[in-house]
Amino acid sequence: MTISLRYAARSDVGLVRSNNQDSAYAGPNLLVVADGMGGHAGGDVASRVAIAALRPLDTDEHTPDTALADLEAAVETARLGLVHASAAHPDLSGMGTTVTALLRTRSTLVMAHMGDSRAYLLRDGALTQVTVDHTFVQHLVDTGRISPDEAEHHPQRNVVMRVLSDFDLDLHPDMSIREAKAGDRWLLCSDGLSGFVHIDLMGEILSEADDPGEAADLLLLAAMRGGSTDNITVVVADVVDDDEVTAAAAVADTTDPGLPEGASSGIGGIQVVGAAEAAGPIPGWDDDDATDEADPEPAREGEADALAASEAASEAGADASDDDPDDADARPAPRRHPVITTLVTLVILAVVALGGWGGYKWTQQQYYVGVSEGQIAVFRGIPASVGPISLSTPIELTGTHLSDLPAFFTQRLDGTIRASSLDDARTRAARLIDQALPDPTPSPSPSPKASPSPSPHPSPDASPTATTEPAR
Repeated sequence: MTISLRYAARSDVGLVRSNNQDSAYAGPNLLVVADGMGGHAGGDVASRVAIAALRPLDTDEHTPDTALADLEAAVETARLGLVHASAAHPDLSGMGTTVTALLRTRSTLVMAHMGDSRAYLLRDGALTQVTVDHTFVQHLVDTGRISPDEAEHHPQRNVVMRVLSDFDLDLHPDMSIREAKAGDRWLLCSDGLSGFVHIDLMGEILSEADDPGEAADLLLLAAMRGGSTDNITVVVADVVDDDEVTAAAAVADTTDPGLPEGASSGIGGIQVVGAAEAAGPIPGWDDDDATDEADPEPAREGEADALAASEAASEAGADASDDDPDDADARPAPRRHPVITTLVTLVILAVVALGGWGGYKWTQQQYYVGVSEGQIAVFRGIPASVGPISLSTPIELTGTHLSDLPAFFTQRLDGTIRASSLDDARTRAARLIDQALPDPTPSPSPSPKASPSPSPHPSPDASPTATTEPAR
C-alpha cells in the first residue's frame, strides 16, 4: 500500500510580535516548519531560505534508499544559503532558523530536525512528541541536572543550542525514518504553539477535529488564547491510503481558487505560509540554486507568439486568395441565413444560462462559518458575489457576539472556515466558539487546568544522530 498526505498549513504573527519570522510549506510529498531568528530581518530571511532550499524535494521521485540523503543534502543547501546571504548582506550576520521536515517516500516518512520546533504524532488516539528539542534546558534534562518539571519553568528554556545557521560549525540535523501508517495525524509546529498549549489540549484538538484545516485553525486559536508571545505556525497532515484520497477528490475539489493560499484543508495544492509568502527575491539567495518550479510565463509567451504568427499567416493567406481570381481555393465568403444565426445564438445563450443556474445551485449546497449582525453565524453558499448578487445567506445565528470574544478571533472568520454540510457547519462553529471564549469565572469546584508547558519527552522511536553543540 502506498500512502498520501492530506494537509493544512497556518501561520500567524501572534499577539506580541510585529512581524512573522516563521515559515511553513505543505505539499503532497513534503511538510516543513521553520522558525527564523536573528533580528527583525534576519529571521525572515533565514526561514525563507530554508523553505526555498527544501521545497524542490516535493516530488514523488524519492525512494526509501535515497530519501534520507536527499533530505539531508537539502538541509545542507539551506545552510550554505544562509552563509551566502550573510556574506552578501553583513547586516544579516548571525541569523538562523529551526527546521523540522517530513519527506514522504512511498510508505515511509523521512524526518530532519534541528532546533525547538516540534513534530508530534497522533496514533490510535494518543499524541506523542517525536522530536527532541535542541535547547539548553533539554540538555540539562538529558544529563540529569534538572527534572522535566523544573524544565517547564526554567528561565533559559528558550535558549536553542542547535539550529540551521550561518555559523561555521559542523552541526547536523537529527535524521530518522518513520513508518507512515494510514490513520496517523502529524503535527509540525513552532514553539509559538508548543510553548503555550499543553500537549493534552493539543491531543484533544487533533483527535476531535474532522480535518487538518479545522485542526490547524483550532490550534492557532488555542495558542492565542494561551497568550502566545511568539509567532505561531502549524502544519497538520493526515496519512491516508491512495484509495481514500481518490474517493475524496472525486467528491470535492480541494484547491478552491477562492481561498487564500494556505487556507485549504484539502488533499492537493501547495501551501506556503508565514514569511515565505513574501514576494520578491530573498537577499543573498541565488534563484538558480533553488531548482524551484520553472516559470511558465516564457512558454505562454512563446505559445502566444506562435498563435499570433499563425493567425497572421491565415489572414495573409485569406487576403491573397481574395486578390487572386485564379486561385483554385478562392471561394466567396459563406452566407449565413439570418434565422439560423438567430437560433444558434439563442441556443448558446440558453446553454450559458443553464450552466450559470447549475453553478448557482451548487453554491447553495455549500456552507461556511462567518459573521452576521455582529454574531457568529452559519452561512449557506460561498463568500462571494456576482455583481450585485450575493452568493451566500446567513441561515443561523449562534447567539455568540463578536464583542464577547478576543479580538484576534475575528481574523479567522473571513469565510475560509468551510463545511461539508449544515450539521458540519454547526459543529465547526460550536468548536470555534468554545475555543475562543474566555475562561469562565472559577466555581467552588473548578475542573483542573492543564499546565501551559508541554512535556519535553519524545517518543521512544525518535532517533537523533547528531550531538548537541552550541550554535553561538
